[in-house]
Amino acid sequence: MTSPSPSTRRTRCPPFWNSPPKLREKSTERNGHAATRLLHSHNVLLPFPTSSATPPPNPNPRACVLLPAAHGVVSSPEEGKQVLVPIANGTEPMEAVMTIDVLRRAGADVAVASVEPGAAQVAASWGVKLAADALLADLAEADFDLISLPGGMPGASTFGDCKILENIVKKHAEKGKLYAAVCAAPAVALGAWGLLNGLKATCHPSVMDKLPSEVQAVESRVQIDGNCVTSRGPGTTMEYSVVLVEQLYGKEKADEVAGPMVMRPQHGAEFSMKELNSTSWNAGENPQILVPIANGTEEMEAVMIIDILRRAKANVVVASLEGTLEIVASRNVKMVANVLLDDALKQQYDLILLPGGLGGAQAYAKSDKLIGFIKKQAEANKLYGAICASPAIALEPHGLLKGKKATSYPAMWSKLTDQSECKNRVVVDGNLITSQGPGTSMEFSLAIVEKLFGRERALELAKSMVFV
Repeated sequence: MTSPSPSTRRTRCPPFWNSPPKLREKSTERNGHAATRLLHSHNVLLPFPTSSATPPPNPNPRACVLLPAAHGVVSSPEEGKQVLVPIANGTEPMEAVMTIDVLRRAGADVAVASVEPGAAQVAASWGVKLAADALLADLAEADFDLISLPGGMPGASTFGDCKILENIVKKHAEKGKLYAAVCAAPAVALGAWGLLNGLKATCHPSVMDKLPSEVQAVESRVQIDGNCVTSRGPGTTMEYSVVLVEQLYGKEKADEVAGPMVMRPQHGAEFSMKELNSTSWNAGENPQILVPIANGTEEMEAVMIIDILRRAKANVVVASLEGTLEIVASRNVKMVANVLLDDALKQQYDLILLPGGLGGAQAYAKSDKLIGFIKKQAEANKLYGAICASPAIALEPHGLLKGKKATSYPAMWSKLTDQSECKNRVVVDGNLITSQGPGTSMEFSLAIVEKLFGRERALELAKSMVFV
């Protein structure tokens, strides 16, 4: 597969979003919400955390630790709203992790609770393993400002069958509090419980027929009606999460959270990449891909990369740089790797990808074993890439961007020797791929799918996730 070089391969989204009128009414499609209203100029450098210090213990034992300033968003204890996000075996990890991550950026006190009896660790979809903060049964009497259900099957069905969760959500809704669900969960959990009756609601296209007849089914990317918010799938979850922030904290906080994530200027549009020195990525039908993770890795970026590439049938090995398989990511999401780094480096890979997050990028940069391994990969003209802070923090100082065009998180552009292509959301230069941040992670992952398997498969995946 070849492409013109060095021009952009497809029509790109406009660099600025023309803010529509405020959409504050209830029961309205939220395509014009804060997630799309705020899109910063690419000429503005966004603040980035300068410290990866471990946060202090949380005095609330049932909830996760609130992290310090991250991607320009400062959270303070008084801002905390209490949020419950249940997870189960088969939960869609992108939907769970994006919701948790975005809400914690806003300062919410998010309790991640396993509905699996006696098991804090769950096997989410696509082989992603997550560890909960608590068991759902232990939170049965707790009060929350928001309950948000991720989708994924059979995770959403498990929610629907869980009487403890049903009782918690019903009592919560009876109090007039905010409740929400995405993907399959609106239909097979909220709908089955009667909590969407008389409301406008949306869900994943594949389960629209499972919405009860009492529900007014709509195809909005994000739908709000009264105290209920619903959304369609992985590709709409970041928008959905920002809407939840707006509902909890208001537009100003939602804008504050949305901007630094480098969200898409036009949701639902086809994705593109800037490609230079085009070359075919020949790695077969089941390419071997290494994704290292460490304490401080940006969980949204890691999970989107892992999830999407596994959907495309790649064999993705997730390797921990820590002494244990479980790592604590940048917003305190607990991810579980497949292997430790030393074991992962015993085999060869078609592609090595570094997620971002300042703490994670710093850990990669300090790992002589990992950097040495990537250098050998590059010297052999094999494939490698990075997103967010990692191009500037891990690759650039070790000469792994020498002679290459690349991008990174906007606040890190000044650290790149060659900044000529920084404004592009995804940049491919021969065997290297780089991207800007959490809001470009899905485009980054789909660009990799396109290079490995072709545009048709990438578009098919994007449509199945309701990204386009």
